[in-house]
Amino acid sequence: MATVQQTPLRYAIGGMIAMAVAMGIGRFVYTPILPGMMDELGLSASDAGLIASANYLGYLLGAFAAGGGWAAGRERPLMLAALAASALLAAFMAAGEGMALFLAVRFLAGVASAFVMVFLSTIVFSHLAAAGRSDLQAVHFAGVALGISLSSLMTGALVVADAPWFEGWIWAAVLSAAGFAVAAALVTGGPVGAGTTVREPALPKNPALFRVIVAYGLFGLGYIVTATFLVAIVRAGNGGRLFESAVWLVTGLAGIPSIYLWNRLARRLGLTATYAIGCVVEAVGVAASVALGDVVGPLVGGALLGGTFIALTAIGLQLGRLLAPEAPRRALALMTVAFGLGQIFGPVAAGFLADGTGGYLVPSLAAAAVLLASAIVALSAGEATKAGKATK
Repeated sequence: MATVQQTPLRYAIGGMIAMAVAMGIGRFVYTPILPGMMDELGLSASDAGLIASANYLGYLLGAFAAGGGWAAGRERPLMLAALAASALLAAFMAAGEGMALFLAVRFLAGVASAFVMVFLSTIVFSHLAAAGRSDLQAVHFAGVALGISLSSLMTGALVVADAPWFEGWIWAAVLSAAGFAVAAALVTGGPVGAGTTVREPALPKNPALFRVIVAYGLFGLGYIVTATFLVAIVRAGNGGRLFESAVWLVTGLAGIPSIYLWNRLARRLGLTATYAIGCVVEAVGVAASVALGDVVGPLVGGALLGGTFIALTAIGLQLGRLLAPEAPRRALALMTVAFGLGQIFGPVAAGFLADGTGGYLVPSLAAAAVLLASAIVALSAGEATKAGKATK
């Protein structure tokens, strides 16, 4: 009996470690390493935005590729291969100094992180559902914040050692390799109870669903600006290199309990209202990161960013499934497109705005405005849902 009870927790923890590698480190370690790359390599903000967008483009295309039926029965080896690739690609980022290399490696890292996200979640969620422990999904998603926290401690140690920018990528690869070994030992099987794939009907012609998709795309555009440039904002404000790591650590720590806490609020207020409140809270953090003092602003911005973006990503997808119960995969695919396009466009636009205006104030305030727009559009979808007339 003890083994049965331990199995879902083992898979949840294994999922958490793998998510820390593929998402918290694989996708977001770029943020704390970026200021050193900009200083030592002479990268502009627009260069930095392009590199970030290459990663998000890879993630978008990887998510589409992983969503096909070709991978059925091979989820675990594909997940492990992508997890290993994430570690190797981190090491490749230290191998040169050219934009072409950075763009190619970050694009492939995006594909790898998407493969891990899709195949790992398929495995872990099936085991949790089979054990009646879907509540442990919060442990799985906490891996993103755990990886961010670990990367902040790593970069802080490298600051103390006065290490150059490329050592950040080397140690990210070392951490990722260690996480790979732990995840492989804990996630020992494929999905449980995989049945035959049923062809879904077309998406309903539902105004509420359309508005949720638009709101989700706006959220992707708004959050990613601060998620990409937060540590660079600290560097521009002369906050000190150790303070940069502290801000990123606050971001990660705030994210660890966020899904659990926001889900509790959603059970009281509903998904739409909770999503809208989260967007407003995050908008406050994005604006605070540049509008408040050199120390207070980034700390508030990091805490509110970390405390919202992981949970809002999950809540938005729940809204999509709720509004298209007969075609959830189609709804999630379309929401992924909207979210991905926002993530791709956001860093590029913010980078060019930062170069053009000489700082991060304008792009950050613009991102905050986009997040407020996402909240408004989501609330309008909630009203349409209450009116309840979705036509097919």
